[in-house]
Amino acid sequence: MKIFLDSADIKEIEELVITGLIDGVTTNPSLIAKSGRDIKEVTKEICNLVPHGPVSAEVTAMDYETMMKEADVLRKISDNIAIKVPLTFDGLRACKALSGEDTLVNVTLCFTANQALLAAKAGATFISPFLGRLDDLGMDGTELISEIADIYMSYPEFETEILAASIRSVKHVKDVALLGADVVTLPGKVLKAMYKHPLTDAGLEAFNADWATTGQSIL
Repeated sequence: MKIFLDSADIKEIEELVITGLIDGVTTNPSLIAKSGRDIKEVTKEICNLVPHGPVSAEVTAMDYETMMKEADVLRKISDNIAIKVPLTFDGLRACKALSGEDTLVNVTLCFTANQALLAAKAGATFISPFLGRLDDLGMDGTELISEIADIYMSYPEFETEILAASIRSVKHVKDVALLGADVVTLPGKVLKAMYKHPLTDAGLEAFNADWATTGQSIL
């Protein structure tokens, strides 16, 4: 499973990209607003940090014509841009047009398997089901991942990758991995939490204490 970082914070991206674990980055208007920077400038910097992975940059228009104009501006920023469009009538229309021009497209704000089916029909590179927001409503977001995976497996002609989004916890990551999601996009704090465990810390403390008694040094 590929791991994307859901962030527009350059400092955070720089810190985590050096691990070699980041396969791409997703942004959205809220993350760009939080960064306090110009969308084109910050997106270009992110693309330079992750040159071999897709960087999702989202259109803000609601109508097809303006979406296409915005997409044209965004995809000129870098070759690894994936245009992010909403799962609306006009968004799907834009997805079909953009994918027909060999542009990577991430269809976002997916909440039903039917929506995911339409996105695949429109040629989406990625479909982004939002687990956390479904969980907030007392629903099971992982059930949506399972349904989409089942549908896509039934139709080999679909090449759309399931990009699990709105990730709130390490359990979410484990669950979507078990269900076969192709990609997970997560905040930096969740990625950091994935490698932490109290037994790991306790084991290292014991190893270090024993090593100190030897008086040795590897260097």
